[in-house]
Amino acid sequence: MKTIIIGGGKIGYNLLRTLKERGYEVTLIERDKEICMKIAEDYNADVIWGDGTKLEVLKDAGIEDAEIIAAVTGTDEENLVICQIAKLSFHTKKTIARVNNPKNTIMFKTLGIDNTVCSTEVIAGLIEYSFDKEDYRIINTFERGSMILAELSINEHNSWCNRKVKDLVLPSECVLVSILRGEKVIYPRGDTCILSDDKVVIITNKSILSIIVTELYDGGNKRWTLSKMK
Repeated sequence: MKTIIIGGGKIGYNLLRTLKERGYEVTLIERDKEICMKIAEDYNADVIWGDGTKLEVLKDAGIEDAEIIAAVTGTDEENLVICQIAKLSFHTKKTIARVNNPKNTIMFKTLGIDNTVCSTEVIAGLIEYSFDKEDYRIINTFERGSMILAELSINEHNSWCNRKVKDLVLPSECVLVSILRGEKVIYPRGDTCILSDDKVVIITNKSILSIIVTELYDGGNKRWTLSKMK
């Protein structure tokens, strides 16, 4: 799988290193000559000195054969132009753009960019969901915080303790992913029983997580049961 990275800053540099270590075919484009020389000295990789918004530069990088374009420069406008050129002129299968201003994320997706990565948004989301709780923790967030991967610690006072997965009353917006029991990872089935000291990993959204946490640690799951009966 051939990948072209445009932008040789910290993100582009580390992305190149990671992909090369994993055995991928990677070419990097950077407009700063000194940065290009440094990267070329550090890694045995194809590094092109040029403007990633120019067709001839992209062609020199082998964009016709590339499956993925990752535009990670420090300018949103430049990243958008690069991805649009890749999509419209070369029909690249997948485009990934770095978005520096979170307000531009929706625009990028509307204009057909396959994936966007906004470090500002990711960090803000991690801060927002960094609950200082012993009972649960946020492992990661996805889709600008709309999806949350969380770990819930179970004790003997929780409503889920000593209950089978099939007997739990969960909202449709919550999926039980795994159970961590000591060093063991359990992929739960209906008959799997949740025990004290287990850690239950779920995927859900912000509002549902808040309700689950309240019910799990502050009074059982009566609220879900009542909502199911109505």
